[in-house]
Amino acid sequence: MSQVTETSDKVDVFLQELAAIQQPGSKRIAILGSRHVPITHQHLIEVMSYALVLGGNRLITSGATGTNSAAIRGAMRADPNQLTVILPQSLKRQGSESRKQLEQVIHLVEHPENDHLSLAEASATCNLEIVSRCQQLICFAFHDSHTLLQTCRDAEDQRKIVTLFYFD
Repeated sequence: MSQVTETSDKVDVFLQELAAIQQPGSKRIAILGSRHVPITHQHLIEVMSYALVLGGNRLITSGATGTNSAAIRGAMRADPNQLTVILPQSLKRQGSESRKQLEQVIHLVEHPENDHLSLAEASATCNLEIVSRCQQLICFAFHDSHTLLQTCRDAEDQRKIVTLFYFD
């Protein structure tokens, strides 16, 4: 690809992102991230989720502990009806701590047909579904979080706004 084409593509993406950020009304925002998150970071994610939902946005996430659990707590506090949680597998495959929280979620999507897959495989498929449903992705990851980083690349390929925060 030539330098001019690359520059033109970057300008197009920038203009699309600028238009999306300035778009009035609510957005469908996905929050995904690592399970291994310090409690202080979880609190920040929870507050951000709370504020996004109070701002009129719909939140989409998955059901894992850490980042996703914090996003769920914040959204549930603001308006449970504005939260959708998509699980990579069935609810029964979730840990007991997660299950208690997930049983309170109004819009819960399970995928029992993926129970035979490894969690990594099911999560990758689930993340693709989440990205397909959102306009913007906010992701919290480590530099070696391969599944999450691939999800960010997939979202960029679909011309979604991607905000990636690294823990390391």
